[in-house]
Amino acid sequence: MVKKKSQKSLTKWTKQKWDYITKADKKKPKSKRGRYLPASVRAKMTPSQKAASNRKKRKAGGVGSRAKYSKKVRKAVRRAK
Repeated sequence: MVKKKSQKSLTKWTKQKWDYITKADKKKPKSKRGRYLPASVRAKMTPSQKAASNRKKRKAGGVGSRAKYSKKVRKAVRRAK
């Protein structure tokens, strides 16, 4: 069976090791957690970028909140393998 483009994208996404930027976020209530990114992106970010990204996400609000990625992080997420 040939997969559609959207199915290929989902397969690629599930193979990436997604997790929170900080390990402590797993223990926090969902409304207080920070960014959720692939391992390859987390490894490339500096500590100050991680902190800024988490602040932005937490400021956006609770569960299901939408906080835009910075340009650098957005490009990295799109290229993540």
